[in-house]
Amino acid sequence: MAPPLRNDGNDGTDAQRRSPSRRSLLAGVSALGAVGALGTAGCTRVATTSGNGGDLLDRLKAQGVVRLGIAGEIPFGYIDKNGELTGEAPELAKVIFKRLGVDRVQPVPTEFGSLIPGLNSQQFDVVSAGMYINPERCQQVVFADPDYQMLDAFIVRKGNPKGLHDYKDVVAKKARFATGTGYAEIQYAVEAGYKESDILIVPDQVAGLNAVEAGRVDVFAGTALTTRQVATKSRKAESTKPFTPLVKGKPHVDGGGFAFRCAETRLRDAFNVELKKLKADGELFRILRPFGFTRAEMTDMTAKELCRG
Repeated sequence: MAPPLRNDGNDGTDAQRRSPSRRSLLAGVSALGAVGALGTAGCTRVATTSGNGGDLLDRLKAQGVVRLGIAGEIPFGYIDKNGELTGEAPELAKVIFKRLGVDRVQPVPTEFGSLIPGLNSQQFDVVSAGMYINPERCQQVVFADPDYQMLDAFIVRKGNPKGLHDYKDVVAKKARFATGTGYAEIQYAVEAGYKESDILIVPDQVAGLNAVEAGRVDVFAGTALTTRQVATKSRKAESTKPFTPLVKGKPHVDGGGFAFRCAETRLRDAFNVELKKLKADGELFRILRPFGFTRAEMTDMTAKELCRG
């Protein structure tokens, strides 16, 4: 998935990245309205080892199943052609929740922009969609530490005829620009000087590829991983080299992870313990590698860092 600076949105990375990812601002705004009073005071507690906070972990152990909110975004969390739940986040969830004493995971598909509202209305127990961790979202939910980091990239016509390599190029060359619903890339483009009302918003990266191939836009922005994967078989389009977007004039790297309801710090802390073990022994990379992740996407960033912005 597929953030306004890593915010809710479908980004990205999903077939509906924020899938309607990944990964942004628009989703974050709508989610804020949905959670209401939880707001700022409820979810500023990140990356602390409180040792208590919520009884969800006990209930999940008793039930033997955890409900995962996913956004249908390849490669983050989706249902494959055989009807099976897969993706980097669900596969990681299967391993960690097994270690926590919860044997089964159950997918609950939704749009990326509905993940945080759905979590806080208890439609599912955890967001398992590769969601970018950013300050806006950290006011609404608590995050585990990120299991990956991600740069941006573009889908452009073959040969990149307009020479588009970052958001400044898009603005300078007055390129027709598209990105996904709720993607962080909306805010990145706006920060570079692109008029938000001129951005074409499409459902996901596949729709973005189609728009570029059909000539409706010059460029579609998404995560480096998703743009690389979706453009690989195209005869008319290609993905650009990954680049680091600027936030407040400074290079910015996104990180994605699992989200939990504000009160469930105990479950989040237990999840973090197991995630740290997987990072230390290299098992995390082995889980994520089949979905196109490279060692460059592994990270030691923390949720606390990302929530600070």
